[in-house]
Amino acid sequence: MSASVSRIVGRLRWPTAVPAVLALILGAACGLLITEQLQASGIAVSQKGRMFHPDNLTVARGEVVTFVNDDSDLLHHAFVESETFNFDSGDQEPGSRTPVTFTERGTFQVLCGIHPKMKLVVRVN
Repeated sequence: MSASVSRIVGRLRWPTAVPAVLALILGAACGLLITEQLQASGIAVSQKGRMFHPDNLTVARGEVVTFVNDDSDLLHHAFVESETFNFDSGDQEPGSRTPVTFTERGTFQVLCGIHPKMKLVVRVN
């Protein structure tokens, strides 16, 4: 335990010390988790309710877009087929995260192989 946390805990009485320490620990852990997720994913695209959220996106060439299956009971299968850029996520289980690096400039339509009405336009500068 750090010296600053020890000083805070030392000033608190037992009934209030436990929740205060837990709040400090949870706050620090949540902050690290959010930072790691942002660094790992760059831009997140949610797949929920048979839709991409957002449905239009502009990114820089080389940027990572992470496709997140936010549906609790549906598979998704994101893909792009073009002359200059292709990717296929394979089946994405609920809760899965699939990072994709857009390496080529252009405008690409991302589709779901399972839900044909799902469409996302990605413009890569």
